[in-house]
Amino acid sequence: MDIATLLGIVLGFSVIIWTIMHEGSIQLFLNIPAILIVGGGMSCATMIHFSMGQFLGIFGLIKKTLLHKTIPQQELIQKMVNYAAINRRDGALALEQEVSKIKEPFVIKGLQMLIDGQSEENIRELLELEIQSMQERHAIGKKILDFMGASCPSFAMVGTLIGLVCMLSNMSNPDEIGAGMAVALVCTFYGALLANLIFLPMGGKLGLHSKSETVIMEMTLEGICAIARGENPTAVREKMQVFVSSKRREEVKAKI
Repeated sequence: MDIATLLGIVLGFSVIIWTIMHEGSIQLFLNIPAILIVGGGMSCATMIHFSMGQFLGIFGLIKKTLLHKTIPQQELIQKMVNYAAINRRDGALALEQEVSKIKEPFVIKGLQMLIDGQSEENIRELLELEIQSMQERHAIGKKILDFMGASCPSFAMVGTLIGLVCMLSNMSNPDEIGAGMAVALVCTFYGALLANLIFLPMGGKLGLHSKSETVIMEMTLEGICAIARGENPTAVREKMQVFVSSKRREEVKAKI
């Protein structure tokens, strides 16, 4: 689980709720029409802009952002070094016993192709397509979250205008003026809150997760291809450490 994302959301809402309660009452900010205008308008605009399947995948995107987990670089390099040693000592078929111990689907696919005797060219071609497909899925997910973040303030403005129109059309009735102004200001509050605390930050975090996952998959690709060429464990380790910054290479250096 990405603790930073969850902690940021919880602390962000906590600070805002505490400030509201300290200065007034939480009930002042609970306005059903404002919620419907901002939330409903944003949802409808998202459905118009994207397909229904992509829209329904929003919850999966949020789950992935919160529960994102990739194998640490050090662990991945050590595994590939071990696989290279097994391949040179016992042959590719001996790696079949290791497949059941692996949780990462991308690593499993690469090793299975290696066990099946696929050439390096075929392995690289298929795994590169897997990486490209993953990047495209994540790019669409980020676009959805960014669009939702941009839509919230826009529909907040719509709600604000509705509230102002209602207020100005009832200037003769003081009781109606307060209600119209409340809708106008609370809509702006909801739009700014959802955009800047939820959707835009989560879109940015999904982009970062996608980049880190791409690096892990590219490291795996190079490791599998090096094993397919029959390179020794030391060569596999050095090739995979190219993806790691020079300052951290000693930290993630695998044992041969």
